[in-house]
Amino acid sequence: MRTLIILTLLATLIMAATCYESHESMESHEYLNPFINRRRANGFMQTDMRLEAIAQERIRERNKAPQEHQREICEDYYPCELYASRHGYAAAYRHYYGRRRTK
Repeated sequence: MRTLIILTLLATLIMAATCYESHESMESHEYLNPFINRRRANGFMQTDMRLEAIAQERIRERNKAPQEHQREICEDYYPCELYASRHGYAAAYRHYYGRRRTK
């Protein structure tokens, strides 16, 4: 009976020592109320900015210089990319794609 009491006290002490919750984990204070109202939610969720960024990216994609298009074409073909690492992208594009005629 005496060992049972000692084991119970020891288990209680171990539980108290390991289950101590420090306040460092609650620095953000989100534990108080994890939900926010609609007005505050709209304050940081701006969909217009994302749509505008997508539109700007499409505009930049359309207005690329011819050298940039040639470089991207050359980067997609591994032998051309290897040749470009040695001689430059302009020479590599001329070497692999310059002989082709486009109509």
